[in-house]
Amino acid sequence: MKLTTLTLAAALIGGAAWAAETAPKDVVFAEGGAIEVSLTGVAGDPVEGANVLSKRSLGNCVACHQVSALADVPFHGEIGPALDGAGDRWSEAELRGLVANAKMTFEGTMMPAFYKVDGYIRPGDAFTGKAPEAPLSPLLTAQQIEDVVAFLATLKE
Repeated sequence: MKLTTLTLAAALIGGAAWAAETAPKDVVFAEGGAIEVSLTGVAGDPVEGANVLSKRSLGNCVACHQVSALADVPFHGEIGPALDGAGDRWSEAELRGLVANAKMTFEGTMMPAFYKVDGYIRPGDAFTGKAPEAPLSPLLTAQQIEDVVAFLATLKE
């Protein structure tokens, strides 16, 4: 009995560690742009999500959006809507879709697609002015998307 219990526990733990990450090309958007299923199968970390939103080298969401919960981060933008109350305005699936590729919800948006690797008009190779020589990688990882969604879901009115 102990061996069976240990084997089952190891299988469950191992299965969680090997949860399949959804590749950017395999993401399924529902009508309206929502992504119903987690991209990683792992819960997002709201603290890490706040970090992604505020770091220039990551999502840098505050460059366009105001977020009162991140008042200590300077220079909030006014291009995009304020994210205060985002957890009340949108479901987790809708938030995931907006962060992954907002153009699936709002066709004319200026917001970058953070989890996309193809379909760009003229992708560049960083700041070199040349076309990329290798396949493009998404701006954020699947887990970073889940972390941002977890943080945004905490922003209630």
